Amino acid sequence: MEETILLRNEDVERVLIGVPTGHEHLRIVIEAKGKRIVLQEATVANIVRGFIAVKTHPKVGAVELRKVKVERGKKGFAALQLLETGREEKEVVKNIDSILQA
Repeated sequence: MEETILLRNEDVERVLIGVPTGHEHLRIVIEAKGKRIVLQEATVANIVRGFIAVKTHPKVGAVELRKVKVERGKKGFAALQLLETGREEKEVVKNIDSILQA
């Protein structure tokens, strides 16, 4: 069984967002529960894309993103992306429910 970590606003002490020296892309550092989580720009961009789709689309209520290697993608984009699987919404919600109930 995989460990599930629920990160709430009250758990987060600080968030840093910026481009580190010598890098080209953003990093997001989340300090919470005595740990640091560092997210790369591509990861956050993919999650935000899915979040916006669910939050703003009149018919989309849930999406699943999975790691996919993109051949000949847009310049500057990571070769590995989190892309929509097309999995049925009710199956995604059922999966979320089972994770939260564990």
